[in-house]
Amino acid sequence: MTRFCAGDRVQVLALGKAGHVRIPHYIRRKAGEIVGYCGTYLNPEDLAVGNTGGKAVDLYRVAFAQTTLWPNDVHAPQDRLIIEIYDHWLAPAQESSHAP
Repeated sequence: MTRFCAGDRVQVLALGKAGHVRIPHYIRRKAGEIVGYCGTYLNPEDLAVGNTGGKAVDLYRVAFAQTTLWPNDVHAPQDRLIIEIYDHWLAPAQESSHAP
């Protein structure tokens, strides 16, 4: 059983990891929506340093509104960035009390 399902709101963590990570800085601390589950794979952060004995981690596709990521640029409201993110970089989103 996976921790997140399609439609769940999540927030990308800023884990402060150095080295080979697949999480761009511009999505750290941003909220997005799970749009799919990709499967379970060995952690690429471990594989990059030769650790092939680590545990497998769930991988999700997460969508972000481009207006959220780059608020100073002009984007159509429906434009999204979809990126694959491993479970340990995600937390349930903390919805703002100011959300509509």
